[in-house]
Amino acid sequence: MSSATELLLDVRDLSVVFDTDDGVLTAVDGVSFGIRPGEVVGLVGESGCGKSVTSMCIPRLIPSPPGRIAGGEIHFQGHNLLDLPIAEMRRLRGTEIGVVFQEPMTALSPLHRVGRQLVEAIQLHEAVPRREAWERSMEWLGKVGIPDPAQRMMDYPFELSGGMRQRVMIAMALILNPKLVIADEPTTALDVTIQAQILELMLEMRSEETGLLLITHDMGVIWEMCDRVLVMYASRLVEEATAKSIFRRPLHPYTEALLQSMPSLSTGAAERLPAIPGQVPSLLSLPEGCNFAARCPYAMDRCHREDPKLCDIGEGRRCACLLREPLHA
Repeated sequence: MSSATELLLDVRDLSVVFDTDDGVLTAVDGVSFGIRPGEVVGLVGESGCGKSVTSMCIPRLIPSPPGRIAGGEIHFQGHNLLDLPIAEMRRLRGTEIGVVFQEPMTALSPLHRVGRQLVEAIQLHEAVPRREAWERSMEWLGKVGIPDPAQRMMDYPFELSGGMRQRVMIAMALILNPKLVIADEPTTALDVTIQAQILELMLEMRSEETGLLLITHDMGVIWEMCDRVLVMYASRLVEEATAKSIFRRPLHPYTEALLQSMPSLSTGAAERLPAIPGQVPSLLSLPEGCNFAARCPYAMDRCHREDPKLCDIGEGRRCACLLREPLHA
């Protein structure tokens, strides 16, 4: 990983817990990573592994209570976001950090028209006339593939399809040209054609100064979009490498299993894809040793006793697996 001075975003040893009726749930456990200017970093893993919680810590959008950041630092452009006053953090959201939420219906106000929400997003941070903000908003709706932007500006969110609402959220996140964009499953509600358009748009928007954190479970999107990949399992990072390295030679058994479960052009219509056996362990009671040991085809006795650490293994790669210990030498 590059030095902190070269990083746009530098997350250090981040831990997040949630207080529940059944006890304290550790949603993120000691996660560290960085994003350089102009880089697209993918965060991938099964549902419930902690991807969204990790991403929402950056703009400090974790609901508290029940959630709280139990440790770590989040440095953005040289400042620890966890030390900033709330007013300064609100200023950074939108202007410097844009967020594409996973659930657009809960992120958009059902009481206000789409146009008003986009215009307010601009005028909250820029002193521009309402007419200019309105025209810019219509232009962005067109950019993200919404037909008849003038009419859609007058609609309420409930009058739009799920895909259209998601595209409104993407326009809102990009409209102020932020330095960092966090996209949490940005194309989940979209059909394949619009998916491709949105991903292409997000790549076009990337500049030498803008970084993108893309949260997804789709390894195909990772291949198309990302420079570097973070693989997360049961609240921890288990592997980090360039996208090419991950697809050419996955080092962690979990990463290997994710890639094996992807369909390919040679996969027949009646052919079943390999599935990862077992279930993700409960974050309320994680097992002793490696969290993936119970599902791992290569597990040794010591995997059930020893907790593997995420270690540098050369060539810009990190892996948390006892099988990779010889690589440390």
